[in-house]
Amino acid sequence: MIIYEYPLNERVRTLLRLEDLYARVDHFLGLDDPNDHHAALTGIFEILEVASRADLKSDLLQELDRQRTFLDALRSNPAISEDKLNQVLGDIETAFSNLHALSGKTGQSLRENEWLMAIKQRAGIPGGTSEFDLPSYHYWLQQPPEARRGHLAEWMKPIKPVHAALSIVLRVLRESGRTVSLMAYQGVFQQTPADKPAQMLRLVLANDIPCVPEISANKYALNIRFLLPEVVQKSRVYDRDVAFDLIFCNL
Repeated sequence: MIIYEYPLNERVRTLLRLEDLYARVDHFLGLDDPNDHHAALTGIFEILEVASRADLKSDLLQELDRQRTFLDALRSNPAISEDKLNQVLGDIETAFSNLHALSGKTGQSLRENEWLMAIKQRAGIPGGTSEFDLPSYHYWLQQPPEARRGHLAEWMKPIKPVHAALSIVLRVLRESGRTVSLMAYQGVFQQTPADKPAQMLRLVLANDIPCVPEISANKYALNIRFLLPEVVQKSRVYDRDVAFDLIFCNL
């Protein structure tokens, strides 16, 4: 099965983008080639750009506090495992404290590093990090992998609390899902929204069906078209019936 996630507001869209960027950095950080570590560093720069949204930190703190209050009220519920509850509450408390301890703009210490910011500026230009443009960066890329990895891990420290916090919020959001099995006739599905609009949709599709969903949603309707994944011409609607699951997620 393939899961496609579609955010229905700007806050969730930002969290999903950041989650993808953190996963990419973690992947390349674990490898050894200079090109891998270049990709990790450019990923860190992208995280700084996306995480610079002024209200991101306060949004995450508010949501963590709301989840902490909600879960704490479940302590007397016999159907809830107290050990599991304490573990989740502990994760939330740690993430909240670490995020709250961050001062200033996300990754401010990285923004004050002139060497990094010079690379960031050049990285926005196609081919701008060539060795003749940034000889000191070329020198860094020729250092042993362990040395580069140590620097990258150090540069990740100021932005890790954001990752921990958003991971909890997205986990709660995904686990809140309500699943409905549906059918798109001749590749098209339309539905009027529910009374309580979702914050994210998760569409589950068998990976042997040769189509991809194109989702559009507003307060009036949810529209899904299943398209043939053409790579050489404009996509066309997959004109067969498509069975899929749709998960409506809300915090």
